[in-house]
Amino acid sequence: MVLALSILLVLTSVLMIILVLLHKGKGSGLSDLFGGGVSSNYGGSSVVEKNLDRITIFIGGLWFAGVVGLGLYLK
Repeated sequence: MVLALSILLVLTSVLMIILVLLHKGKGSGLSDLFGGGVSSNYGGSSVVEKNLDRITIFIGGLWFAGVVGLGLYLK
């Protein structure tokens, strides 16, 4: 069980990093350093942003459930 929860945490952590980096930047900050300024010219429709937000929240919920589950199981 610990192995399954640990694998879940690793996978959701990597997915969260990728999803957060895919979000559109809100200004000229660190996101422009990684090409955020170029991608903003090609758009990001509001539907895509809403779906990306929903997926990020869902994966974050899975990550949180994995952390709580692993904590309860190890206690």
